[in-house]
Amino acid sequence: MRTARRGTPAPKTLAARLVAGLAALIGLVVVGALCPGAAVAQSPAGRAPAQGQSAGAQAAGLHIADGRLLEGNGNDFVMRGVNHAHTWYPGETQSLADVKALGANSVRVVLSDGYRWSENGPEDVAAVIGQCKANRLICVLEVHDTTGYGEDAAAGTLDHAADYWIGLKDVLAGQEDYVVVNIGNEPWGNTDPAGWTEPTVAAVKKLRAAGLQHTIMVDAPNWGQDWQGVMRAEAQSVYGADPTGNLIFSIHMYSVYDTAQEITDYLNAFVDAKLPILIGEFGGPADQYGDPDEDTMMAAAEQLRLGYLAWSWSGNTDPVLDLALDFDPSRLSDWGERIFHGVDGIAQTSKEATVYGGGAPDTQAPTAPGSPTATAVTDTSVTLGWTAATDDTAVTGYDVVRLGDGTETTVAASTTTTATVTGLTPGTAYTFAVRARDEAGNRSAASPAVEVTTDEGGGTPGGACSVGYRVVGEWPGGFQGEIAVRNTGSTAVGPWALAFAFADGQTITNMWGGTATQNAGAVSVAPASYTATIPAGGTVTLGFTAQKGGTNTAPAAFSLNGAACATP
Repeated sequence: MRTARRGTPAPKTLAARLVAGLAALIGLVVVGALCPGAAVAQSPAGRAPAQGQSAGAQAAGLHIADGRLLEGNGNDFVMRGVNHAHTWYPGETQSLADVKALGANSVRVVLSDGYRWSENGPEDVAAVIGQCKANRLICVLEVHDTTGYGEDAAAGTLDHAADYWIGLKDVLAGQEDYVVVNIGNEPWGNTDPAGWTEPTVAAVKKLRAAGLQHTIMVDAPNWGQDWQGVMRAEAQSVYGADPTGNLIFSIHMYSVYDTAQEITDYLNAFVDAKLPILIGEFGGPADQYGDPDEDTMMAAAEQLRLGYLAWSWSGNTDPVLDLALDFDPSRLSDWGERIFHGVDGIAQTSKEATVYGGGAPDTQAPTAPGSPTATAVTDTSVTLGWTAATDDTAVTGYDVVRLGDGTETTVAASTTTTATVTGLTPGTAYTFAVRARDEAGNRSAASPAVEVTTDEGGGTPGGACSVGYRVVGEWPGGFQGEIAVRNTGSTAVGPWALAFAFADGQTITNMWGGTATQNAGAVSVAPASYTATIPAGGTVTLGFTAQKGGTNTAPAAFSLNGAACATP
């Protein structure tokens, strides 16, 4: 974390959190970032849950089962929220309402147990919980005084933090549906991180012995980033120490996590072992220690259905990580816009906890969309438009399907009532229909069909565009790519659809800057809201991760709105 408090000594900045001294930082971070395999002594991947343990069996409210965080009614709950520095800014009580209004479903609240900063007492904590509930947010409460223990002499112990939570037992009782207890923030530095395991287990057991049944969240050593893999190696033993099985691990991702492979390897190790995890803090802006890959963090979290909590709402010592400037929700920073309104961001992926809405799962499908009409038919593409569907909650998107021989194939997706289908064959008849879907994944009946015959063509006309394609990084079975689409014309292009094809079976798993729809090797990309228009002479850049086999040939050709692009 990077935080500040007005009028009082500032908490640790990112520099202090990563290392005790500059020399240690340079050596340790390079080893952890570039050689994660060497730094991690043991992975939990492939391990089964502890024998005889029924995960979440004794838990009330929010609980863990099969490696997932569930609500009391059994619904999956995926956190999409931010961190808020309450203990240093106790007067900023409007902040929880502001983050909720921007779409968050949860908030991680910074508290103090009195060891290092002024203690947040029972009345204050009860008020925070009340504000979370009033704003329909799941509340993660954390003690910040433990930050960097063993390396920062001012840090408190997990045992002291556990005593603080036990002292709040009466305040926390009955709040299991709404509150997660994060024992201590980043409770170990880089000095002998193996020492993290024993006090973590002891604190978990102490809380359970005192009768707390809430979901417990456990932060990693190495200032939360676990670049030496201690939490990853010891996760099973720590999880097994909780008799309720109601424990979730939290990894903090900053500049140590600057490649897609580091991020996906770490998260998948826990998912594969059915050990619950979320990204409890993360940052995106680059600093002197590296450039975190926040796009992959968010994309991987969405793909794996894992929670994330961005750092932080406002008030940082280094304001580069302020999501909102001066706690003003109308003044989001670039970082704030990315988190709330970007691809895989909060507005796009957050779902409110069902405990606030009656709890019954949504099983009602939307109505069928209106009959599509075809416009802008070319030899290789067609743009379709249709009347919107309706739903008891909300329609979140549409799938365009191609019909033929008694089957249907999804060929395009859209969040609006138009879509462009590309990669078609000249002079060919096609039949299309549209299905609506809601946030629960319910799909409507198909709309009436429309028949379209593409133009004969005579050679694809030259387009006023150029596309640059490059592989950013590769690893066994996967890679990260980048596509730069340049408008070489004299007028803006938008909305747009980009089409290309992979020749070696590559499959896109995540994309930022656009939404990819893939049918075998053929890929169609629709823009994100913030890339919907390419100005004259301008460029939009798409990033993605993908699976691959032994070869990884670049696409041979690209088309924009059906017109071929140059490939310099």
